[in-house]
Amino acid sequence: MNSDPGLPIVAPEDVGLSATRLHRINRVMQRYIDEDKLVSIITMVCRQGKIAHFSCFGTQDTKVPTTRDTIFRIYSMTKPITTVAAMMLYEEGLFQLDDPVSDFIPELKEVQVFAGTGVPPEDLEREITIRHLMTHTSGMTYGFMGNSPVEQMYNQAKINRPDHSTKEMVQTLSTLPLANQPGTAWRYSVSTDVLGHFVEVISGMPLNTFFRERILDPLGMEDTEFWVREGQGHRFATNYGPAQEGGIRVIDDPATSKFSSPQKFFSGGGGLVSTASDYIRFCHLMLNGGVFHGVRLLGRKTVELMTMNHLPDELMPISLGLTNLSGEGFGLGGAILLDAAAGGPGSVGTFRWGGAATTAFWIDYEEELVGLLLTQFMPANYYRIRAEFKTLVYQALIE
Repeated sequence: MNSDPGLPIVAPEDVGLSATRLHRINRVMQRYIDEDKLVSIITMVCRQGKIAHFSCFGTQDTKVPTTRDTIFRIYSMTKPITTVAAMMLYEEGLFQLDDPVSDFIPELKEVQVFAGTGVPPEDLEREITIRHLMTHTSGMTYGFMGNSPVEQMYNQAKINRPDHSTKEMVQTLSTLPLANQPGTAWRYSVSTDVLGHFVEVISGMPLNTFFRERILDPLGMEDTEFWVREGQGHRFATNYGPAQEGGIRVIDDPATSKFSSPQKFFSGGGGLVSTASDYIRFCHLMLNGGVFHGVRLLGRKTVELMTMNHLPDELMPISLGLTNLSGEGFGLGGAILLDAAAGGPGSVGTFRWGGAATTAFWIDYEEELVGLLLTQFMPANYYRIRAEFKTLVYQALIE
């Protein structure tokens, strides 16, 4: 157990934030609990490498209070960690961003592109590259982002089966068509799961081992893993969703959750559980240009490369299902704020992403500001809590 975030806790005014204004976060979050909309919430605000706000609300499972070491499913907040893993190998000279993925994963060389129902698929106009995987421009998709024919094929093929390895996932994926030609559209997808397998191929070790040895242990992220380890179950939060009759219902009980036992499928796109104290360490690795507490995982220019927009104008604006990501582009592993008027509040260049259970983080480099929100409720766009939290943090800036 590691409830130490590795950062000093200071009075908000010491880092240019108003304690009175930050307290508005508590009122809004507690209202979600009191109205039985959410059960467990943690909010965290850091500036200049110091913690100005760290609050817990509600209970993990209606009985046990939420604490700083409560374990959450972070789902797609796994993606930036997987991308960092790949970029560590990039820094070792093992690949270039525009190398074809098939140089390392031959199964993807002959993949074809959907051209319409009843029409033969098209050949690739260009191969999928590593950059395509990192920016969700590979042409792959998710089976739950819509109801197109390709998404139906993904669902029928059961891409992310927990009893399959990442290699078996890629083998299945190679038999399915892409939704579009690589590099011609931004489409949220299993690309980062493929990237996770790429890390395994390049490094010669399972993704969970690479994470543990090269990222998690060096950063002191003791409670982050692809499953809740033995002896940690009492800290694992229940996941909820809306009930048909109103209110909320349990959709993933810790006692029966797939996350409560060792996994075979190490999902680089959404497989990790973590705590606020752990994930804030990763956020500060990125804020500090690849170093945290003297442990350097990436060079400063590599982090700058990750946190700049890699999408051409013709691929924007981008959308996530029915959610339009106004004013944002996409870097390597996360969204980048390009226009604060459309996508704010925040500073241009802010790097962020979230998870399917309504978790979120952002890193504002100009303000040296990090926000972290953890809860357990699906779908993620059901409430506006992530946008509300961001507004509540920025309105507290006074210097």
